[in-house]
Amino acid sequence: MKTMQKLIGMAVAAACLASAGPVFAALSDAEVARLGADLTPVGAEKAGNKDGSIPAWTGGMCSAPAGWSADKGYVDPFPGDKVKFTITKANAAQYKDKLTPGTLAMLDKYPEFKMNVYETRRTACYPQEVYDNAKSQATKVALDGFGIANRGNSTVPFPIPKNGLEAIWNHPMRYLGGGVEREYNSFPVRGNGDFYKIGAHEYRIFNQNMDPPQDNLLLGFLSYFTAPATLEGTVFLVHEPVDQVKQQRAAWIYNAGQRRVRRAPDLNYDNVNDGTEGMRTTDDFDAYNGAPDRYDWKLVGKQEVFIPYNSYKLGNKALKYDKDIIRKNTANSDLLRYELHRVWVVEGNLKAGSKHIYAKRVFFIDEDTWTIAYQDAYDARKQLWRVGIHPIMQFYDAKVPWYRANIWHDLSNGNYLLSLLDNEVKQPWKFGNKGKWSDFQPDALRRIGTK
Repeated sequence: MKTMQKLIGMAVAAACLASAGPVFAALSDAEVARLGADLTPVGAEKAGNKDGSIPAWTGGMCSAPAGWSADKGYVDPFPGDKVKFTITKANAAQYKDKLTPGTLAMLDKYPEFKMNVYETRRTACYPQEVYDNAKSQATKVALDGFGIANRGNSTVPFPIPKNGLEAIWNHPMRYLGGGVEREYNSFPVRGNGDFYKIGAHEYRIFNQNMDPPQDNLLLGFLSYFTAPATLEGTVFLVHEPVDQVKQQRAAWIYNAGQRRVRRAPDLNYDNVNDGTEGMRTTDDFDAYNGAPDRYDWKLVGKQEVFIPYNSYKLGNKALKYDKDIIRKNTANSDLLRYELHRVWVVEGNLKAGSKHIYAKRVFFIDEDTWTIAYQDAYDARKQLWRVGIHPIMQFYDAKVPWYRANIWHDLSNGNYLLSLLDNEVKQPWKFGNKGKWSDFQPDALRRIGTK
C-alpha cells in the first residue's frame, strides 16, 4: 500500500510539473567562471577561428571616434577598409558553407543582390554593468515553462544556452541602452520598384529605467506615425511583459480619424502592422519579439556565416533615400558591409494546434551581441518564403550594438520592406532615456495624437 501511495504521489507530482511547463536549471559556478575567461562576458567565444578570418574579441569599440558629435550621424570608424571579395550568383557555390539558405535564395533570384565582404571587426561593446549583471545572475536565472525565472537585472539571461528557447530569449532581453527615443523612416517597396515613405517616432523604456519599475515588465513602448498623412497621428502603446505566457502583452491604439483610444489585442504573433503592406508580422518587429510559446525551438548549433555588420555606410547622412538607397528588389548592395562572424542557429517549428503564417523560422544570432542577423521564414508547405536581413552596427557613444536597418524580403512577389533609416532625419537617436510609468498609460495617447 505504501509503495502504491508513493507511486501515486510521484505521478501526481510529475503531472503538476508537466502542467506548469518544464523548469530548467541555472548555470553552475564552473560554467559561469568561463564568462570573461575563454568566453566574452556575454557568452561568445573570445578566441578567433583557426584561420584567423574571425579575430579574437578584445573588448570591442567602446567609444566614439575622435571629434565625433551626434549631429554628424554615426560616421564609419573604418573608412579605409576595402572590399576583400564580392559574392554573387556566379560564385555563390564557392562560399555556400558560410551562406544561409535565405542569402543563397536572394543571390539566385535577384541580379541586383550581391554581398561585399570586408575584414571582420568584432566591435561589440556593452557597459560594465551589463557584464556584471549577466555574470552575477547566471547561477540563478532559469527557464520556467516558456517564461524566465529569477532574471533580475540581467540583459543576457542565458549566456551559455542549453536549448533553443534559452538562445531565442537572449534576443528580446538584450541591452539597448535602458531607454531610447528615435525617429526613422520605413519604405514598403513593391516588386516593380514603386515605394512610399512611412515615418515613425518611438519611445522604448525598459523597466530598469521606468519610474517606478513594474512587476513582470520588460519595457514600455510608445510610437506614433509622422507620415504619410493617412497614418499621421496614429499612436501605439504597448506594455511588454517579461513572461508573455503568464501575462499577455497589453496594447492600445489611438486612431487619429476616430479620435479615440481602444485596446489592440491583436498586436502580437502574426498579425500585420499598419504601414508594412503585409510584409512584416508583429513578432517580426526588431527581427523577433513577443511570446515564444507557439513554436518548438531547437538549438541547431554554431556556424560561421557572412552577416551584415558594422553597417555605417548605410547610415551616411549624405545619402538620399530615393537616389542612393532604394533599389528594385533590394536595397543598394554597395551600401551593405558583410563580415564573417559566428552565429547561433535556432530553428522554430510551429507546434501542432498553433497558428502562425510561418510554419518554420530559422534565426541566425550573432554570438557577440545576441542580435538576430538573419531570419529565414517558411510557409505552410515548408517552402522558403521570406528572408529577413538585418544589418548590425555599434552605436559607439551608447555602448549599444543594434540595427542600422531591418529588411524583410518576400521571395514570392519581389516586394521588400526597408525599415529604420534615419539618413534624412535631423534628430539624433537618444539612448539612456528614462520614463515615467504615468506617461505610458492609455490616457496619454490622446495628448500625443496630433489629429
